[in-house]
Amino acid sequence: MAETAGAGVEAPRKGVLGWIERTGNALPDPAMIFFWLILALVVVSVLASALGLSAENPVTKELMAAKSLLDAEQVRRVLVEMPTTLTGFAPLGYVLVVMLGAGVAERTGLFAAGMRAGVNRAPKSLLTPTVAFVAMMSNLAADAAYVVLVPLAGVIYAAAGRHPIAGIAASFAAVSGGFSANLLPGQLDALLLGITEPAAQILVSDWSANIAGNWYFIAAMFFLYIPVVWFVTDRIIEPRLGGWSAPKGAGLDSLSDSALSEKERKGLVYAGVAIGLLVLLWAWLGFGPGAPLRDMAADPAYQLSPFYKSLVAFFFLLFLGTGVAYGVGAGTVKTHRDVIEMMSKAMGDMGYYIVLAFAAAHFVALFNWSNLGIIMAINGANAIEASGMPAPILLVFIILLGGTVNLFVGSASAKWALLAPILVPMLMLTGISPEMTTAAYRVGDSATNILTPLMVYFPLALTFCQRWRADFGLGSLMATMTPYGLWMLAVGAVMTFFWVLLGLPLGPGAVIGYELPS
Repeated sequence: MAETAGAGVEAPRKGVLGWIERTGNALPDPAMIFFWLILALVVVSVLASALGLSAENPVTKELMAAKSLLDAEQVRRVLVEMPTTLTGFAPLGYVLVVMLGAGVAERTGLFAAGMRAGVNRAPKSLLTPTVAFVAMMSNLAADAAYVVLVPLAGVIYAAAGRHPIAGIAASFAAVSGGFSANLLPGQLDALLLGITEPAAQILVSDWSANIAGNWYFIAAMFFLYIPVVWFVTDRIIEPRLGGWSAPKGAGLDSLSDSALSEKERKGLVYAGVAIGLLVLLWAWLGFGPGAPLRDMAADPAYQLSPFYKSLVAFFFLLFLGTGVAYGVGAGTVKTHRDVIEMMSKAMGDMGYYIVLAFAAAHFVALFNWSNLGIIMAINGANAIEASGMPAPILLVFIILLGGTVNLFVGSASAKWALLAPILVPMLMLTGISPEMTTAAYRVGDSATNILTPLMVYFPLALTFCQRWRADFGLGSLMATMTPYGLWMLAVGAVMTFFWVLLGLPLGPGAVIGYELPS
C-alpha cells in the first residue's frame, strides 16, 4: 500500500467532538455495561414489585405484575438455568453457525480477492458507485471490508488521479454507513432478528424469527444508498478536499499491490461455480418436486416457513462451499485439515462475542423474568395509541432514537439487545410487526456509524487517511463523514416513511402490520 505521509497529528479535544470522545473513552466495555445494567435492573425490579406495578397482557388477559429478581424463585432460576440462558440466546447460535462458514471464506482469501476484483478495474467516471456497490456487498464479509477495501479504495482513487481520501471516505461510508444495506441477508440479519425473536416472545411465545424478514427493505436501502454515496463523494467531499496529484515514484499507476494473481483469478472462477451449484441446490430443496423445505400441509402463506428458517444453514454452506472452492483454486487450501483449522480460528475470533452474548443473554432473560419489559411495552403502547401518532411518523422516531444511541454505543447487537425488549412488544401492541421495528432500528443504527469516534473502526479509517495527509485529524474525518451520515439518515427515514405508508412487504413472508393472536 503506497504511503505518502508519516504519522498523523493528534486531533484537538475541544468542543462537542472532544466531549464525545472523552465521554466515550470513559465508558466501560459493552459487556461490562450489561453487567452494570443487570445490577440496576435488580434494584428496579425490587422497587417495582414493592410498588405493585402491573399491566394486563392484551393477548392472554393475564395481569402481569412486576417480580423482584431477589425473590428465592428468581435467584434459583438464574443459577440453575445459567447454561441454558446462554445456549438458548438465539443470536449466539445463528452467528456462530454463519461464522463457521464465513471464517473459511475469509481465511482462504476469497473476500479480499473478491473485493479487489470488484473495484480495481472500474472506469474513472464510475469509480464511486462501483466502490459503493462492492463496499455494501462486502458487509457479508463482516469486518474484512474495513481492513481490505477501505485502504484499497484510497490507492485506486489515487491511481485514477482522484483524491485518495475521497476514496477512503466513499468506501468507509458505504461499508459502515450502509452497514444494513445489502442485496442479500447475511450475518447481521441473523444477529439482529435473532435478538428480535426473544423480544417478540415476551408477548407471543411462539413467534419465530425469519432472517429474510428484512430482505426487500435492505435491498431497497442498497439501491438508494449507492447514489447517495456517489453524490456526496463527487459533489461535496472531493471538491472540498481540493486537488491532488500523485507524487513521483509513488508507483500508483500499475496498482501492483491490488492486481489479482493467476491463482486468485482461478480461485474466483471456482468460487463462482460453487455459488451457482449451491443456489441451484437450495432452490431445488425449496421449490423442486417433493421439496423438503416446503411444508405443503401448512397454510399457503406459511408453506415456505421451513425454507426461510433454513437460510442460516444456507449461508453457512454458501460461505463454506465458496471458501473451500476458492481455496482449492487459489492454492490456499491443500487438505481438509486446512479447512478445519480455519473454522477453529474463526471460532477463536468469536471469543469476545461469546462473552458479550453471555452478559446480553442474562440481561434479556432477567428483564423478561421481572415482567418489566412487557409492563413498559403495554404502557408505552397505550400512550402511543392515546397520542394518535401515525405508524410512519412513529417509526421515523425509532430511526432517530437508534441513530442517537449509536453515537455512544457502537455495537449494533448491544444496542438492539437493550432496546428490543421494549420497542418490539410495544410496537406489536400498536399493530407494527417485529420485522418492521427491526428494519427501522437498522436505518438509524447504520447511518450514524461514521459520525462517532466511538465506532471501533473510526480510528482505523483515520489512520488510512493520515497515510495520504499527515495533518488529517479526528475533526477532519468527522467533518468529511458528516454529509454522508446526514444524507443516509434522511434518505433512510424518508424511505421508511413511504414504505410504511404504501404497506410494502419487508421480505418473504414479512409484512409491516401485526395482529395479536386471539
